Amino acid sequence: MVHIVIDLEMNPVSKTFKDIRRRTTDEVIEIGAVKLDENFQMVDEFQCYVRPEYGEITKHITKLTGITQETVADKPLFAESFQNFMDWIGTWDMTLYSWSNSDIKQLKVECAFKIPGYDIAKLEKRWRDLQKAFDDRIGLHSSLALKHAIGAMNRDFEGTQHTALADAANTAAILALLQDDEEFFRVMQPVIDLLKPKTLSQSIGDKYPELMNLTFD
Repeated sequence: MVHIVIDLEMNPVSKTFKDIRRRTTDEVIEIGAVKLDENFQMVDEFQCYVRPEYGEITKHITKLTGITQETVADKPLFAESFQNFMDWIGTWDMTLYSWSNSDIKQLKVECAFKIPGYDIAKLEKRWRDLQKAFDDRIGLHSSLALKHAIGAMNRDFEGTQHTALADAANTAAILALLQDDEEFFRVMQPVIDLLKPKTLSQSIGDKYPELMNLTFD
């Protein structure tokens, strides 16, 4: 059994492609993933850029991810890139994880459109929402952004946010921590204590301001 932590970066389909936007509003432009062994130790990594088919990289996405049109101009299209990713995994004896379910939702839509006939349901059955698992474990009823979850663990975010491989690697660190209950609650106890409904001399917002700006990411 291997564990795959994946992150996708997307670019919006140009509004000039009205018919396409009825099927998908975004296209994958980067796939990043890390592979963990049965002991949740990292053993390999995967990263590729994907050339969008329906519009160029927008200025907003370039600002967010650093990906430009030049970055993807000579890269494979989605169907080839996705197949390369599955070949890299190399087995169906695996579980996939992402921070929220937005990535599997995108793959379901884009595979149905660009790789008709592909059995995405087989992949979805192996998919786990690590954001929900983390939020449930600490008793949080809102969705915590990846960078805030890393901050709550008293860790610095490694690499650049909104780059697929860095996001996947940081998510993998959370996955590994979730496997050890004793260590998880030792690390997270200060945050868990602050989430308890009691009167505090110091508010959550004062001590952990990142938790006051919860986002779905």
